[in-house]
Amino acid sequence: MQLRYSFRVYPTAGQRAALARAFGCARVVYNDALRAREDARAAGLPFPRAGDLSKALITGAKKTPERAWLGEVSAVVLQQSLRDLEAAYRNFFDGLKGKRPRMGVPRFKSRKDTRQAVHFTANARWRITSGGKLSLPKIGDLTVKWSRTLPSTPSTVTVVKDSADRYFASFVVETEPEILPEVEPVVGLDLGLGHFAVLSDGTKIDSPRFLRRAEKKLKRAQQTLSRKEKGAKNRAKARCKVARAHAQVADARREFHHRLSTRLIRDNQAIAVEDLAVKGLARTRMAKSVHDAGWSRFVAMLEYKAARYGRRFVRIGRFEPTSQVCSHCGVKDGPKPLHVRMWTCGGCGAVLDRDVNAAVNVAKAAGLAVSACGAQVRRVPVPAPRSEAGTHPKRPTQLVWEQAGIPGLQAGEDVNGRAGGRSRCRGHRASGGRRGR
Repeated sequence: MQLRYSFRVYPTAGQRAALARAFGCARVVYNDALRAREDARAAGLPFPRAGDLSKALITGAKKTPERAWLGEVSAVVLQQSLRDLEAAYRNFFDGLKGKRPRMGVPRFKSRKDTRQAVHFTANARWRITSGGKLSLPKIGDLTVKWSRTLPSTPSTVTVVKDSADRYFASFVVETEPEILPEVEPVVGLDLGLGHFAVLSDGTKIDSPRFLRRAEKKLKRAQQTLSRKEKGAKNRAKARCKVARAHAQVADARREFHHRLSTRLIRDNQAIAVEDLAVKGLARTRMAKSVHDAGWSRFVAMLEYKAARYGRRFVRIGRFEPTSQVCSHCGVKDGPKPLHVRMWTCGGCGAVLDRDVNAAVNVAKAAGLAVSACGAQVRRVPVPAPRSEAGTHPKRPTQLVWEQAGIPGLQAGEDVNGRAGGRSRCRGHRASGGRRGR
């Protein structure tokens, strides 16, 4: 499987200028190719092929006075820019066909974009020197902060500049899956805002709320930026301070996601999560909190780490009634408002924690054999129905079961698969003892 390793890069002033030149040349070739394709579409002509675009926009353009400066950067960078456009169109059309999530139409790049990147393949003859520096053609030897060792020889490297004027080198390496020893626990996750995640074993992980905690600092930085004159150097410095403040929040959130996902993958053989409608939730009044939690990125980390370490990852549908079903007896008790965090089951009388109960139901809907012991069940006295309040034993009759609870829960079994579990039924009781009032 392919993995991407990213490291911080510290270029000198001259290397920054060379990288800026490479970013600009790649952006110009990308925009020229996009304009050529859009003109062909408007004229009703077929899209020009990548080979024709390469000859016209790279090889031919270098010979003209207007585009002679394209020869100052590596040709591989320009070729990769055309391949990026090919990938953007391919993703767009695949989204229309339903092969992948919908993507937007390829757009023109700007020098003011928050992310600038250039790609170097093996044809560019880049290398890692014996001194640990990254040598790039027509740029020089870049100082890299190696935080870990690459598992194999990388095939490509991408140099990225973010909005905070930080530079990163991203390597693509081919690795074999690292199968971890099998363990017994399996877990279901219920993601939320009060707690970032609640596990089916009853563990609750608090939400760090990195953005909420940094709001005062961000507010002061943004106010300082708003007072600077447009076009002034001080405004550029203030903009960089705002971007760095946001980058610190994003880095802290990413670190939290990595640590938590790695711990869950190592400690559990199987993990089940619910497919949340994050885009829909991001259009509500909870939008800031939803973005601050970063559920989609966290679930993506769980998915690829499970594939890498030989664990099982299951994603259940978003319409499963995990918050409406009792994890103890399987009775569906109906929807409940968000402010209801504890509720009493109408079938068995168990007092359930809403989040832990949902986590257990997530695991059960995924087919994981978990017990309801983590659902924090508390028994309470339940008045006996009038039809069952007799004192004399009656002959046992055949019970007629009603379908209730999570799909797959068989009649006559409790949530752990044992016979004799409680469920809603019609008919007489097998024994006529008086129930607690």
